[in-house]
Amino acid sequence: MKVLCLTAAACLALAACSSPANRNPQATDSTQTVTDKNALLRKTIDSIVTQTDGKVGVSILNLDTRDTLTLNDTAHYPMQSAYKFPIAMAVLKQVDEGKLKLDQPIFVDKKWYYKTHSPLRDSMPNGNANVPLSRLTGLMVSLSDNVACDRLLDLIGGETAANDFIHSLGVTDIAIVASEKKMHAAWDVQFTNWCRPSAYTQLLDIMNKGTALSKTSNDFLWKIMLETSTAPGRIRGLLPKELQVAHKSGTSGVQPDGLAAATNDVGIVLLPNGQKLAIAVFVSLSHADADTRDKIIAQITKAAYDHALSAGN
Repeated sequence: MKVLCLTAAACLALAACSSPANRNPQATDSTQTVTDKNALLRKTIDSIVTQTDGKVGVSILNLDTRDTLTLNDTAHYPMQSAYKFPIAMAVLKQVDEGKLKLDQPIFVDKKWYYKTHSPLRDSMPNGNANVPLSRLTGLMVSLSDNVACDRLLDLIGGETAANDFIHSLGVTDIAIVASEKKMHAAWDVQFTNWCRPSAYTQLLDIMNKGTALSKTSNDFLWKIMLETSTAPGRIRGLLPKELQVAHKSGTSGVQPDGLAAATNDVGIVLLPNGQKLAIAVFVSLSHADADTRDKIIAQITKAAYDHALSAGN
């Protein structure tokens, strides 16, 4: 990858939207959202992010108390596979509208296959078979299947259909522009699928409230988010093992010089006190190794978890 292209990508991914006209009132900067009682959490997170030379974006929202903290929330972070959660919402909306059915067989032609992460392709290498919509959606979210993602995007009308639906919910600081196959074609493409951290917790808040989808569809979405098995060392990494965590990770490739564009995890942690904590952490353009990038997300999550429990006492 030429240096010129990488510089352009970096500028695209981390361009700040600092003008008042571009500010989402639900995505205020950390200096506006952090209260005095969050000062210790702020200090802890500031210390954690020094482990990387990259940009770390954070949004933490207690879905019950509404306690909020953000860090570097004005940047555009590449979502990578974290965008499969909003895509799943768009799929399930079409189920609610009667355009699709969860038990509907979807034909998967071998032409959809390419070299990528795909448990679907691995389980049926010859393709040319029908797969229930529910299974495709579960594979996309729980196992982060890229072929399933591309097939579902095509089924609902493409990236624009998914993007327009999410924007219709009032979540505007998010962009779904390119399929997985398009992202695989060139390094810079991944930066066109971006979000601000607070936009993602806003979306998780909508799922928690159950206002965007029918109860059946929302329950199914919760189920497949809870079944996510990817990136166990991130949000789940330092939390008690018995906790329920509904999450979706996202991970980019790594350049020859060790630069990783995206190491992400987003989700909802069900706290022992009955409250729910939405958290989105994006580690972008980092030269830290994979274990360190995962650890940053795990440590931020644990700090937020500890703070939420202490605040409830």
